[in-house]
Amino acid sequence: MISALDHVQLAAPPGSEDALRAFYGDVLGMTELPKPPVLAARGGCWFGSGAAQIHLGVEQDFRPARKAHPGIRVDGITAYARRLEERGASVVWDADLPGHRRFYCDDPVGNRLEFLEPDPA
Repeated sequence: MISALDHVQLAAPPGSEDALRAFYGDVLGMTELPKPPVLAARGGCWFGSGAAQIHLGVEQDFRPARKAHPGIRVDGITAYARRLEERGASVVWDADLPGHRRFYCDDPVGNRLEFLEPDPA
């Protein structure tokens, strides 16, 4: 029986860790998590916020997925979108999911991220 989703792994190109730290840490407000030494030697970085974790692993022949993405639940989606825009991220709102407010944003290497919040209306 599945009890929870532990993390989402996204790929990133070699040498992109500084850009990823700036985006996931400074823009999204996530905390960088320490990687075990044997995994840290492979590059990449891990981030967490609450129970959510995103792991970014180095892929030599990196190509961002055009459709695949994690769905990240947020509280106060309008203020969160404004935070991202104020820090230079592009936010694209989408009204096609009934019962939710949501937007998409790409990380600095082109990974698509979906942010959503149930709509109380």
